[in-house]
Amino acid sequence: MDVPYPRLLVTRFADCFRFYASVLPPLTGADLDKGGPEGPYANWEVGGRAVLVLFDRAAMASVLGTGDLPARPAPAQDAAMLVLRVTDVDEALARCLEAGGVPMLGAVDRPEWGPGLRTAHLRDPEGYLIELQSYS
Repeated sequence: MDVPYPRLLVTRFADCFRFYASVLPPLTGADLDKGGPEGPYANWEVGGRAVLVLFDRAAMASVLGTGDLPARPAPAQDAAMLVLRVTDVDEALARCLEAGGVPMLGAVDRPEWGPGLRTAHLRDPEGYLIELQSYS
């Protein structure tokens, strides 16, 4: 059995593909294993294990027969977050913003969450919340 991994269902596949293709290799060491910007599927791996998959939301809805339902209510609180442990939060945040991420909260030391923890929060092109974190 393989370990669990996130699969993001996205409507802006090409934008999300470009974002993750730009930030995952340098920040996590993940390499693209399958797929491309045309979709509907792409996955990145580290050491032969999937770490993130993008899948076109309409393609999944078609399989499930739920294409007539709304994507999600907006605005709404986040229900999930992708966490990337990085070497340098400030550098990783700059790279993510250059790649099309949307800033939510800049880099901040968070000793109340854990000794030496530093975090930053942003959204990918689809709006998924991402936390960048490092421990010194």
